[in-house]
Amino acid sequence: MDRIYLNQMSFYGYHGVFEEENKLGQRFIVDVKLGLDLAKAGLTDQLDETINYGDVYSIIKQIVEGKPYKLVEAVAEKVASELLRSFDNLTECTIKVIKPDPPIPGHYQSVAVEITRSRV
Repeated sequence: MDRIYLNQMSFYGYHGVFEEENKLGQRFIVDVKLGLDLAKAGLTDQLDETINYGDVYSIIKQIVEGKPYKLVEAVAEKVASELLRSFDNLTECTIKVIKPDPPIPGHYQSVAVEITRSRV
């Protein structure tokens, strides 16, 4: 299977279980790996034979910067289901939602959730 990657997309959202997160918001980083057949796009050089990266970005932006969720797991699930719904040629997607500054004590770079969903 061929892949398209959109890496380190940065958004500002209001997701979290703590009231402060829902009021103040925070930065979220999203990585996406899309699985589909890119052979025809490569041979024809036609955008309609692939997936428009700008459309993917817009969908993710609407979700991450939109309705607040308690869990980043829910954000990732919403992104995956919306991408699979929006692009008929998409057969699989992996979504990684990174929370660089969660309000938990300790020393770490970030916390993240990664899910993979396929068309059934």
